[in-house]
Amino acid sequence: MSTFDVPGAVIEADLSDEGGHPVVQLHGLTSSRYRDRLLDLDLGRGLSGTRLLRYDARGHGHSAGRAVASDYTWPALADDLLYLLDHYFPGERVHGVGPSMGTGTLLHAAVRDPERFSGFTLLLPPTAWETRVAQAGEYEKAARFIEAHGLGAWVRANADSPRPPATVGHPEAWPEVPERILPAVFRGAAVSDLPDPARIAMLGVPTTILTWVDDPAHPLSTAETLVELLPRATLVVARTGDDVTTWPRFLAHDVARGVDS
Repeated sequence: MSTFDVPGAVIEADLSDEGGHPVVQLHGLTSSRYRDRLLDLDLGRGLSGTRLLRYDARGHGHSAGRAVASDYTWPALADDLLYLLDHYFPGERVHGVGPSMGTGTLLHAAVRDPERFSGFTLLLPPTAWETRVAQAGEYEKAARFIEAHGLGAWVRANADSPRPPATVGHPEAWPEVPERILPAVFRGAAVSDLPDPARIAMLGVPTTILTWVDDPAHPLSTAETLVELLPRATLVVARTGDDVTTWPRFLAHDVARGVDS
């Protein structure tokens, strides 16, 4: 494990170095390296023959952060990502993989520095553009509820919320974010959105988009729009938990494709 000071935060990262192509794996909002493994979203767990960098986003997991909403916008998280890539893989093209907030972070980093990436495996693209407004309101409501009643009350209030069919059977997991900064994390997400579609359409690297059905926070519409925008994208839709267990194979295939291209 290594730690890195960035403005307003300390990032904890680990590198599994088996030689080969560089890969960076991100996680979703309120999650972490550990929590994504519990949710079967750690696609790199079976990856071999690569240099795989995993890290906890600022304020998540074992990375420290402060209660400042602007620290948790996707462009700010993209700053952290590009810093880590410059440290671990200077001058190299990297394959990026990550769900939800991780997808947003990767795309913001890519439109800023498109030559940095050799390809993407994007999981569960979040609400974006026209669907983002309603989700932003939900994040602001969550922030206010936690400030007024505490994290435990918020978790209990959401315990019976409908879950996507592909997540049935997974353990309940509390946010991997300290209560004192969680409202700021939600507010940073609330003012974030995917990059302008025209800029995304300029990303010509091979991309696989993995998503599932019946999840308002990760609507199929976003994944479908990204497939239309990205010149070399394919879409895979999961409907059951068994479908999700196949996702690591797509990452392995995508990385190998990037090495061969």
